[in-house]
Amino acid sequence: MRYWIPVLLFCALFITACGGNADAAPAPPPTATLSPEAARGKTVFSQNCGSCHSTIPDTVIVGPSLAGIATTAETRKPGQDGRTYLYTAILQPGDFLVDGYANLMPTTFGKQLTGEDLDAVVAYLMTLE
Repeated sequence: MRYWIPVLLFCALFITACGGNADAAPAPPPTATLSPEAARGKTVFSQNCGSCHSTIPDTVIVGPSLAGIATTAETRKPGQDGRTYLYTAILQPGDFLVDGYANLMPTTFGKQLTGEDLDAVVAYLMTLE
């Protein structure tokens, strides 16, 4: 009989531990991962653009927030797709000034960034829907 008490106690503890918490909140869905090119673009963006542009909605640092830029870029200039708009806005920033902002963006990114870096930044920006 004295052997049964520890065995029963162990079983009760085991069942309690394995039962888990039925009231626990379900795990959040996994966050979307960036493609390798877009991940590289995020790094290049952080190093070259992030000091002036936020990716958080309604957060202005110096230039406008780029939250939602992928969607905005598609409609910003009639007849022009979003990618073309972004390339032009980066390489010739004076062509597309956002109302309320001065033309302060450097015009040297075409020389500072490699073609691969520029493509990566645009790929990253196209994820910001």
